[in-house]
Formats: sequence, C-alpha cells, structure tokens
Amino acid sequence: MTTQSTKEAPERDRLNGPVFYSSVVGIVAFSLWAMVATDQASTIINAILGWISNTFGWYYFLTVVIYLVFVIYLGLSRYGSIRLGPEHSRPDFNIFSWSAMLFSAGIGIGVIFFALAEPLTQFYNAPNAPEDQVAAARHAMELTFLHWGLSGWGIYTLVGMALAFFSYRHNLPLTIRSALYPIFGDRIYGMIGHVVDTAAVLGTVFGIAASLGIGVIQLNFGLDYMFGIPKGTWTQVVLVLGIVLFATISAVTGVERGIRRLSEFNILLAVLLLLFVLFAGKTIFLLNALVMNIGDYLSNFVSLSFNTYAFDRPTGWLNGWTLFFWAWWIAWGPFVGLFLARISRGRTIRTFVLGTMTLPIIFMFLWMSLLGNSAIDMAMNGASEFGQQVMNNPPAGIYLFLESYPMPILTTAAVSILAIVFFITSGDSGALVLSNFTSKLKNVNSDAPIWMRILWSAVIGILTLSLLLAGGLSTLQSAVVITGLPFSIVLFFMMAGLLKALKLEAFKEDSRRLSLAGQLSGRTGGGERDSRNWQQRLRRAMSFPGKKQARRFMDETCKPAMEAVRDSLQEQGVSAEIHQGVQNGDDYMSLNVDFEDEQNFTYQVWSQGFSTPGFAMHAPHADSRYYRLEVYLLEGSQGYDLMGYTRDQVISDILDQYELHMQFLHLNRIEPGNINMPDSPEQPPS
Repeated sequence: MTTQSTKEAPERDRLNGPVFYSSVVGIVAFSLWAMVATDQASTIINAILGWISNTFGWYYFLTVVIYLVFVIYLGLSRYGSIRLGPEHSRPDFNIFSWSAMLFSAGIGIGVIFFALAEPLTQFYNAPNAPEDQVAAARHAMELTFLHWGLSGWGIYTLVGMALAFFSYRHNLPLTIRSALYPIFGDRIYGMIGHVVDTAAVLGTVFGIAASLGIGVIQLNFGLDYMFGIPKGTWTQVVLVLGIVLFATISAVTGVERGIRRLSEFNILLAVLLLLFVLFAGKTIFLLNALVMNIGDYLSNFVSLSFNTYAFDRPTGWLNGWTLFFWAWWIAWGPFVGLFLARISRGRTIRTFVLGTMTLPIIFMFLWMSLLGNSAIDMAMNGASEFGQQVMNNPPAGIYLFLESYPMPILTTAAVSILAIVFFITSGDSGALVLSNFTSKLKNVNSDAPIWMRILWSAVIGILTLSLLLAGGLSTLQSAVVITGLPFSIVLFFMMAGLLKALKLEAFKEDSRRLSLAGQLSGRTGGGERDSRNWQQRLRRAMSFPGKKQARRFMDETCKPAMEAVRDSLQEQGVSAEIHQGVQNGDDYMSLNVDFEDEQNFTYQVWSQGFSTPGFAMHAPHADSRYYRLEVYLLEGSQGYDLMGYTRDQVISDILDQYELHMQFLHLNRIEPGNINMPDSPEQPPS
C-alpha cells in the first residue's frame, strides 16, 4: 500500500531547499542591513516595535493565556492518556536528565541576566507599584514570577506536545508543518508548509540570537569584573566566535552525549549556587519569602495576566518587560518545542504537561525568589546604591550581589562557568533544532547531518553579532517582539490541528469500547473448546521460542491467516495487500487494507527478541534469547503475543481488530469536519 507519508518520506537525509534557502537569505540580508545601515535599522525596528505594541499589546496578553488554558485542558482531559509516540514506546531519558534538558534549553542564560535585574527594576519602577516598600517588594516578585512562570511554559508545552504527537505517533516530519496536517492535509508538503516552517525558523533564530546577545553582554561584564578584559564590541565578537565554536562541538556530538551531559552539569551547578545563597544568606527569611511569593503569584495570576494597563499605558515598560517576554517565549516556541519533542518520545500527554509545567517552573521559582528577594532585602536595608547599579547595569547584578557573600572569587567563577554552559546549551540545541527544521529526515528519530548543525551555529553567531552592532540589547529585544507576532498565529492553527487529531484518537478508543469483545468473535474459539485445551494454553505460556521457530510460525500460520482474510476481502471488492520483510534484523508481516479516502487498516506482526528468563534456561534447546510475535496497529503495539495460536485464532484476531477499525471509521464518518491522519509505513517497533 502506498500512502502520502511513504511518498514523502525521503530515502536519505537531505536539505529542505525552500525552507533553508528562504530562511538563510532572509537572515543574511537582515544581518548585512543591520551592520551596514545601523542607524536606519535601529530606527525602523523601533518604529515597527511601537506599532506592534500599540496595536497588538492586548493580543499578546490574551493569546498567552489561551495557550496555557489549552495545554492544561489537554493534560486533564481524556486525551491525557495518549502517548507521544506509539503505544508501546517508553521515555528515552530518566526524570533527572529530562528535567535538566528542559531547564537548560527552555530558559538559558536569561536567568542569570534577569535574576536580580528584574526584581530590583520592578521594585523601583514597576507601573502602579505600591508606595509601601514591603508591598512594592511583593509586587515586584509577582511580576517576576509572571514573566518566568506558567504562561511561558504553556507555549513551550503546546509546541512540544504537537510536534511529538504528529511526528512520533503518526510518523510525520519533526517540523511545525506536521501539526497542521489535520487542517490542510497533504498541502502541508507544499507552499503552506514551507511558509510555516520558514516563519518558525526565523522566529527561532531571532529568539536564540536575543538570548545569546544577552549572554555575550553578561560574559563581557564578568570577564571585565574578574580579569580586567575591557568591555566593547571586539571583546563581544571574540566571545560570540568562541562560544559558537563550543556550541558547534556540542551540537555535533548530539543529544545523548553533548547536550544531555552539559545540561546535567549545568543544573547541578545551579543547584549548588542556590544552596549557597540560601544558607549563606538569611535562610529563614528567604524560605518565608519563597512561600509568600508563590502564594501572591497564584492568587493574583488572573489579574496579572490580563492587566494591559489600558487607562495609563506604560509603553516603554511594556515593550521592555511583559510584551518582550511574551514575544520571547513565542519566538523560542519552535526551538524549545522541537527540543522538548525530541527528548519526550514515549511520555503520555498528561505526564508531559505535568512535567513541563512543574519541574522547570519549580526551579525557576526557587531561583528567582532566592536571588531576587536577597537583592531586594539588601536594597531595602541600606544598599540602595547597589539596587540602582543593578537596575541600570543588569549584567553587573550577579557579580555585585556575590561581593557581599563569602568566597566571592569562587562564586563569581562559578557564575561565569554557569553562564558559559547556558550559552553553549542554548547554541547547541538551537543549531540542532534549526538543522532538523530545514532538513528532510529519513527517520523522525534521527537528527540532521553534522554539516547542517555547523552551518546553523555560524548563522546564529552572525545574526547575534549583527544585532549587537545595530544597537545592543534594546535592538535584540525589539527584533524578538516583531518576529514573535507571526508565529503566534501559527500556534492557533497548531491548537486546532492537535485538537482534531486527538478527537480522532478518542474515536479509536470509543470504537474499542462499542465493538464486540474479542471472545465473542472467537479469538480463543469459545469457552468450551478452550477448557479442553487448557494444557495447550499452559504450554504456550511457558514457551520461549527461538528466532527460527518464530520465523517458521509467521510463514506457516500468520501468513496463511492473512492470505485467507485478504482473499475474502478481495472477493468483496476491497483492496488488500500483504507485505513481508526484514527491518533492522526484525521480521515483519503486514496486512494492509485500502479504504481510499478513509483511514486505511493495517495489521502487522513483528518478531521481537528478548532475553530468556533464568528459570527457562534449563529447558531443552533453550537459547539466550526468545522471540515474541507482537501485533502492531497504526498506533503501535497491542501488547500481546500470537506465538502458539492456531491459524483460525489468528484470523479471529485480525477480524477483531478489523471490526474495531470499522467502528472507528463509523464514528469518524459521522463527526462534522472529520479527518484522516496519514498511514504510517512499516516501521520497526523501536
């Protein structure tokens, strides 16, 4: 059976020309313009920013809340039990490694830059801030938590969930266009898909460049503070080149070795720094403040999320803080979302939402609260000059702060290392994600070629330099707000596509519930016959066949059963075919029934090897590995073994699954706006 997905799946990894060339041309043209006509670029960028802020400020506030409500709804709904991958898939990474990569890729160096600068700035300059210092301090931490909390991670969760679902469960490309398949169908492989992926690439590149630009400024100050290396453009150029080089090396090593290990190191170093601040500072005060901050944030979350300051609009503050953060999270959505999808295959939607909406956020609350409250406490108790210095020069914040703690040389060195590794993990994961976005991969579980990652590392570095030369941090922030706007619209299409596809999954589940049970259609041949053959059932349960036995059973039992069903279907005018082969050393056999415009039916049997248990090794002719013949449908393994069944029992099982599929087609057919997801080609059960 030939389907759209098999036609589109490339035979080898190759460049996605339309997306790659349009993205690179746009980025290079912008970079040259920003470096050559710096004043003009800065003026135009700021003018566009002003128009977006005045026209779409309300839109950014509203959309961020909608994204958050949507992902929480999916996590709590019946869809939460659906896996981001085939039903038999399980997570590739443990909780610690997964959490570390969530945090390092999703937050980056911004936590060092803003950890002190934002709480102090909001303490002194937040719009409508209370005059009372204690109330102002609490309000400052509310705003800080708002900008770094649930709202932003709702965007990451939405993109990551959609990409993982469509790619790992339906074998579509690991790109943004795949989430639009339920809406546009095969047209995602044409101009619509190219435009969407290009928008995602541009938003990602500018979001990463903003983060790396912030990192360059932070590192430049740290080197000047510790070693007297002067601050300036040339120092920043050298820093960008050096960090991009290390990020490239990390990206080339891949997720498992490079990005994973750096992320684990970073999270451990960050935890040690937090513990130092907690126990070297006012421990009890900081713990009380943490609990109070969380309570203030949660109790005032709705009013904070919808406060557009309509009657007395602080345009400069909004552009530099709330609107910038919402656009930054959106611009980073494709980048972090694809990375989350890449590391989350096999988790259920519920555990994915729960993990992404709690694990990194808990750390963010700890980080911002312990550092922010420590800084505000210092400013309230005589160190007002320190507070003003940090507010006016954010990169200096963490270094000036640590001067008041023991072992300042050691702690500032640790902060610099933390910043460098955050810098590298943002760059390497960004290069990996951009390479995957602009490639056609033969397998959604693989990554783009090494040369692509090297190229995108260089592109990120060039854009970062051009934006720094065009005006530094303010230009970086303005560019992010501008590029975040078009992708925010794409996110709504992703929500619609994901919801339609999840409804389809619900119909499959309903079809199982509403169809006849397997024993009624005769899988075991009826209770009476089964009671006479209890010894045969026991022998089957204790059987651990070798590879040759499994292959012989497929040829002598499974194949005749499939042929009988196929011949009967063909007599009724239904197109049915049998495929047989070997992939990655595993034998498979597949019965495919073509329903033309409706979802096709696929019944696969895969031979899978496992280590033989110790108690079975004493049996005659026992081998170190035994084989199960597991049944796979389009959504993955059904979890049971056909080995030892008779030909008639295999036929009954095929018919059971066929009846379930027909019930599913009925439910989908009567649903308004029904859709069909692409059929997956034969895939080894990884």
